[in-house]
Amino acid sequence: MRRRELWGWITVAVVLSALAIPWFLWGDDTLIAGVPLWLWWHVGWMGLASIVFWLFAQRAWGIGIEATPSSSESEPKGQRRSSNSAAWGDEP
Repeated sequence: MRRRELWGWITVAVVLSALAIPWFLWGDDTLIAGVPLWLWWHVGWMGLASIVFWLFAQRAWGIGIEATPSSSESEPKGQRRSSNSAAWGDEP
């Protein structure tokens, strides 16, 4: 399940990156409210990308970079970090 989720997020990232620049609209003279259509595409796409990134941060942050599936069990008892501790062991 975790592997399928990882590949899903990779696919989403590739699609978001590939369509961030509207290559297919270059040379199009269409204006909407005085702004070129390609610029509207870019602004809208960046809005979509920010929503997708927020979803990723809420649901899957760290997916694919775990050392082992049960890395918290391999840490010595006194060495476990709480979910609120800083990444390098410094206290917040």
